[in-house]
Amino acid sequence: MNVGRLYFIIAVFIFSFLCRTPLQAQRKLEEIKVSGQFMGMSLHAILKELSSDHNFQLDYDRSLFRKTIVPGKFFKDEPLDNVLNVLFDDYEVYFHLSRNNILVIRDKEIKIEEETNPVSFNFSLTGKIADSNSGETLPFATIVIKSTGKGTISNVDGFFTLLDVPSDTSALIVQYMGYYTREYHLSPSDLNGEFKIELDPEVTNLEEITVLGQKEHMIKASDQISKISVSPKQLSVLPSIGEKDIFRSLQMLPGISATNETSAGLYVRGGTPDQNLVLFDGFTVYHVDHFYGFFSAFNANAVKDVQLYKGGFGSNYGGRLSSVVDLTGKTGNINGFSMTGGVSALSANVAIESPLGDKGSFIFTARRSYTDIIKSSLYNNIFDLYNNGDESDQPIAGRGRAGSSRFGSQTAVEPAFFFHDLNAKFSYRPSGKDIVSFSVYNGKDNLDESSDFEGQGFGPANATIDNSSTDLTQWGNWGSSLKWGHQWNERLYSNTVLAYSNYFSDRDLYSTTQVTRSDSTFTLNTGTVEDNDLNDLTLRTDLEYLLNPDHTISFGLQSTLNKIDYNLTLNDTLRVLNRKDRGISNALYIQNRWTPNDKLTITGGLRGTYFDVTGKNYLEPRLSASYMLTDRLKLKGAWGKYYQFVNRVVREDLTEGSRDFWLLADDESVKVGSSLHYIAGISYEINDFLFDVELYRKEMTGLSEYSFRFANPRQGYDELFYDGSGYSRGVELLAQKKFGKYTGWLGYTLSEVIHEFPGISETPYPALHDQTHEFKSVNSWRLGDWSLSATWVFATGKPYTAPLGGYELTYIDGNTQSYVSVGEKNSFRLPDYHRMDVSFTRTMDLGNGKGDVGLSIFNLYGRSNVWYRTFDIIEDEVVSTDVQTIGFTPNLFFNFKF
Repeated sequence: MNVGRLYFIIAVFIFSFLCRTPLQAQRKLEEIKVSGQFMGMSLHAILKELSSDHNFQLDYDRSLFRKTIVPGKFFKDEPLDNVLNVLFDDYEVYFHLSRNNILVIRDKEIKIEEETNPVSFNFSLTGKIADSNSGETLPFATIVIKSTGKGTISNVDGFFTLLDVPSDTSALIVQYMGYYTREYHLSPSDLNGEFKIELDPEVTNLEEITVLGQKEHMIKASDQISKISVSPKQLSVLPSIGEKDIFRSLQMLPGISATNETSAGLYVRGGTPDQNLVLFDGFTVYHVDHFYGFFSAFNANAVKDVQLYKGGFGSNYGGRLSSVVDLTGKTGNINGFSMTGGVSALSANVAIESPLGDKGSFIFTARRSYTDIIKSSLYNNIFDLYNNGDESDQPIAGRGRAGSSRFGSQTAVEPAFFFHDLNAKFSYRPSGKDIVSFSVYNGKDNLDESSDFEGQGFGPANATIDNSSTDLTQWGNWGSSLKWGHQWNERLYSNTVLAYSNYFSDRDLYSTTQVTRSDSTFTLNTGTVEDNDLNDLTLRTDLEYLLNPDHTISFGLQSTLNKIDYNLTLNDTLRVLNRKDRGISNALYIQNRWTPNDKLTITGGLRGTYFDVTGKNYLEPRLSASYMLTDRLKLKGAWGKYYQFVNRVVREDLTEGSRDFWLLADDESVKVGSSLHYIAGISYEINDFLFDVELYRKEMTGLSEYSFRFANPRQGYDELFYDGSGYSRGVELLAQKKFGKYTGWLGYTLSEVIHEFPGISETPYPALHDQTHEFKSVNSWRLGDWSLSATWVFATGKPYTAPLGGYELTYIDGNTQSYVSVGEKNSFRLPDYHRMDVSFTRTMDLGNGKGDVGLSIFNLYGRSNVWYRTFDIIEDEVVSTDVQTIGFTPNLFFNFKF
């Protein structure tokens, strides 16, 4: 693709980003004429259709109207006020069209705030936020008192407490990602019994329906620095190679690499995927890849909320150096049975939700690829990518190297691969102040690349080579949690979790080669057995206490038992490593969020951990702050110390491909990792746009690598661990269009990631994932029943290490061993990377349900990006070959919900 086309694409995206939908003039109800027949529809559905046809917004409490079918009504050029009077004939309601073109509907007994006499003043309000359709509680929703601007955020179970509410007729503004913003007017009766505010999910097939004139966006920058909230439901419109994927969408944010097509893991601000704390319903997920890394381990249909902390996170999180991804699973529909599902060219998924009596609910989701049954062209493209050579540039556990040769062919055994994952969650609400839930997850990948090889050798002997190779790999995760949330009083809430996690990766690679020459025949047996098994048992309690409107105190404790086994055996007999690590870490933390005035917020915390393997205490102070210079301009900053006790070690291997394995730090062969975060930023926000800049520096110690590069047969293999340090620094720019038919963002990252391993390289060198420039454009248009989305990524090339030549040594016993002379670590760069993906989706009615069908195209213009380079030594010459990523790849999908 030439430079002119690239400039044209960038110009188109920037122009589209700056386009805005013009505002509409206020109208009167009697000026809006209605024609049509409403048969077999609920009042809610009629109101939504009217607002769509006549381009106004809705603000009303769904509980005002029964969920019954309205008898057939026919209108012809009837003023809207008359139509509404007919529809509301059985209800005592009041309505008017506001100056902002919003149809406001209220109970006649309440009407609007000014017409209601308050009874209570300056009180504390406790309640919860829920989905109006399913009854699911909504975590991390924002609740603000309209008159004072003071507010709070619902906790992970959807509960909230507002202190010093002026009166029981105050108006509350409630917002949550993927839902219509709602203005709720309190009434004295709300203080009697359990209080709940329900929000309506955003309807994707209506053009303009919003509440308070705004439509919720896919991502939302938090008041806290480096924190992003993500709507899993909204991500469905973005392009994907198979189905909607949460982690692939997170990669489109500034500061997170989007060029790792073969890994769903997150490289955040110079960190690696193992340095991210990934939580799902309280249990830790150690490996997030499915299907060679093209899918993440999480079924989006099972996820309700995603909170991403790119750095500077609070003292309530620990055990990782880089970032936190906290996912909350759905609890299930408490109002009735529902089912969703979908199919694509690679996999199928289904989700079932149902109430359990009056106080319980459950959800079950399942996903499986059928690539072991149906070999689609998309699957063949992906598998062929891995059948080209080694994987020296991408150390992803559980992924094998498909064999190949220049002088023969593989036959006999058809490669087989599939993955599956299951989620189940049961929730029970014994009272209005308690919720108990049990969540379980299982995901597994199975790969069989066994093959037979027959070919002709070269050289004077002209040997015949017969090879039989067994190559079996499986990897996956188990996870479960039992959680109890309790509201002790209006100020104190607790959450207690007992969680178990297991990550496993097993590879059995065994090869028998028979070489027949004119004068002799001999057999060579080679192979690798590599097993990694990690177990995590954690008990955690978190408490939040609202001391007063200015201070929110969070504190808690956590105890984790880790058991990690790792075995690496070569050629059946040579045991390279056999480790059985055991360790317990106990942690305490306290944190205070202090808001001395409307402009300044300061959050300070301290986390202390005792790790029994090293017998040491580790203190982690944290501090963050934000200050509103004006109503639109905000300064923010953060600083913090972080430790990691369970580390992923990269095993560098230039012949079979680098892999990774998990070990427990012991401060001897594997150091306890540590990092220090420095972050500063400024943001400017207006009605439809957000502009955000953040600068960061992260200093890291205790990095580990395991390499055969300097291996000596007479040296113990335990000596091949290398300890290193490093730093990352950069600046991130974000420009986001938040609301309207068109939404999206532009992101740019300028960064540097440098590692220093004295035992491997005499000088510091760029890390494998170092990329100087990365630009991203994310765009989504909604046109009635149609959604169009497009993303574009550009990044400078990653570094790699190249061999300089090869040589062969003959030992005393007559055996020979080939060696490679390697150049300086990561001293070369791959070509620049860029790719465009697009997606078209149409939403439709399916009787009592909804469905959407679409086409997603990965790498629209077929860019030949280089994944990595392989090297062969032929007659003492180094010959390199580019292994390229996937080209133009279309994928059809269909999703439904009943």
